[in-house]
Amino acid sequence: MTNAPQRAIGIDIGGTGMKAGIVDLLEGTLLSERVRIPTPKGATPPDVLATAKQLVGLLGPDAEELPIGVCFPAVVKNGVTLSAANISDEWIGLDADGRFGEALGRDIRFVNDADAAGLAELKFGAARDQPGFTIMTTLGTGIGSAFLFDGKLVPNSELGHLEHKGESIERWASAVARERDDISWSKWAKRLQHFYDHVEALFSPDLIVVGGGVSKNPEKFLPMIETRAPIVPAVHRNNAGIIGAASLILS
Repeated sequence: MTNAPQRAIGIDIGGTGMKAGIVDLLEGTLLSERVRIPTPKGATPPDVLATAKQLVGLLGPDAEELPIGVCFPAVVKNGVTLSAANISDEWIGLDADGRFGEALGRDIRFVNDADAAGLAELKFGAARDQPGFTIMTTLGTGIGSAFLFDGKLVPNSELGHLEHKGESIERWASAVARERDDISWSKWAKRLQHFYDHVEALFSPDLIVVGGGVSKNPEKFLPMIETRAPIVPAVHRNNAGIIGAASLILS
């Protein structure tokens, strides 16, 4: 891998914000300031693509010619987005890989957002060298998940869409749901307890890693959650998506 790039851009597209940074692919750290623009209302393909181009521009001259990894809140297979969580339904069935490549003017790699966060923790964080089965969950606009088994990613798990009272559990237990319903951290922890009880009943993981924007405040809710497996905050917190997306360049 002597000719492999040592730096790449990671772009993390979420339901509420789009973030980007230049990543050191050897250390799994940000080499630039993280730049952020709110996700355009409706999150249609043209608006998201235009915003991604803006983000790359905000990174300045150091970002010129660097390869780009993009992560996105959808099931992704062979560069095609097959679902749409908290974004426009126009993404369903779209050749997103090709569209982003055209918009950004260079080759890219494309992956589900929670899978990108899982890759960051697998390569550079809490799941590094972890044997067995790790489940990464990202708590934000929705609930994302990544399955990591013996150092490999099993892509496109969607635990946020486990059913609760007739709808996806993420509508009741995500970080945005806590803010929307204006409930205390302890009441939200009870909702998360229900979610993680269900996850453990189905999958019996060896480790649970919690990421997403709310992971910068793990002391406010994680001590109130009891699981059989160890449950720990993501090392890279809300930068995991950026780092994991950039690391796709090496795959």
